[in-house]
Amino acid sequence: MNFSKVNSKQEAGKFLKMAVDLYKGDPNWVRPLDADIEKVFDPKKNKLFRQGEAARWILERDGKIIGRIAAFYNEKIAKKEDQPTGGIGFYESINEQEVANALFDKAVEWLKEKGMEAADGPINFGDRNNWWGLLVEGFTPPNYTCNYNYPYYQELWENYGWKTYFKQLTYFRKTAKPLYPIVEEKAQRVFANPDYEFKHMELKNWEKYASDFATIYNKAWAKHGVPKLDERQAKNIFKTMKPVIDEEIVWYGYYKDEPVCFFIMLPELNQLFRHVNGKMDLIGKLKFLYHKKMGHINKMFGLVFGVVPEQQGKGLTGAIVKCVANMVHVPNWRYEDFEMNWIGDFNPSMMKVAEEVGGEISKIHITYRYLFDRNKEYKRHPILK
Repeated sequence: MNFSKVNSKQEAGKFLKMAVDLYKGDPNWVRPLDADIEKVFDPKKNKLFRQGEAARWILERDGKIIGRIAAFYNEKIAKKEDQPTGGIGFYESINEQEVANALFDKAVEWLKEKGMEAADGPINFGDRNNWWGLLVEGFTPPNYTCNYNYPYYQELWENYGWKTYFKQLTYFRKTAKPLYPIVEEKAQRVFANPDYEFKHMELKNWEKYASDFATIYNKAWAKHGVPKLDERQAKNIFKTMKPVIDEEIVWYGYYKDEPVCFFIMLPELNQLFRHVNGKMDLIGKLKFLYHKKMGHINKMFGLVFGVVPEQQGKGLTGAIVKCVANMVHVPNWRYEDFEMNWIGDFNPSMMKVAEEVGGEISKIHITYRYLFDRNKEYKRHPILK
């Protein structure tokens, strides 16, 4: 076996094609957009390179690529842990422990050289909502920028010594399914207070909603160690999402005209991207537009939910969910299915929200941690209070 470090456009192409060959014939796999993966490793597009590095390798045997892996670290993020912690991701391999071990060894040694003492994986060199966690239950087509892998991966990872740091749960429900009575009750109590107002986004005013998003997000998530968003960043996010936003499934709540909660949902784009074979060139864009026009999306997914701390426990969850239900509980609604992505098992309050709205666990991903000092005490992700 021999390794090649990805240092050229040709090698980057081999890195991408390895997954295409590996999953050939698997009806559940949806090829990620090449551009989405490549921008992770582009210092001009990924700001984490300002204080960090990333490297990729291809593993070959007898002229055939049998595995790939990436390793990365950001000094600012690494220092937030008990020990400097980097990341490993974009892993793919054939079903051989020897191959898996060689890939992990290569990534771990590189991270050690950079001063890291542990690694999380499989993760992204970027936002948590993209390419995060190993799929261990629910081997169905992945949502956009979510990891999909073969079931044998779990054994390969755990045999090497990776341990569960946290689980990421995906909850599923049919949109037509009635809400539980407790949700209805909470909603009606909130609706009785004229100081509250709930409305879905209007694309013509997208900059206002981007600003409101930043306000709520920073209050709701900053206390959990999530980096704050400034208004410029929020507007860039919304500008990127704007072509695919369905304004009727992006909801906000206001108290005395101040933004206090949101429920951001998007159409499940992989139902379109599965037709473009990873390429958004002219042909890919035409295919995308055709399938979009033909209404070939019947699932929406929850991107993010948030309530500002001072309004938590007052029933706003039920109220905003009821507003969505009023919109979708009509005959022949365009989205039949709904999934809530990326709910960590360290976040019992969000698990409760997903269960209250009638969600049932449909997929489980695991984010693992590997301590380089094998004698050091291992700790799971702390539970959020």
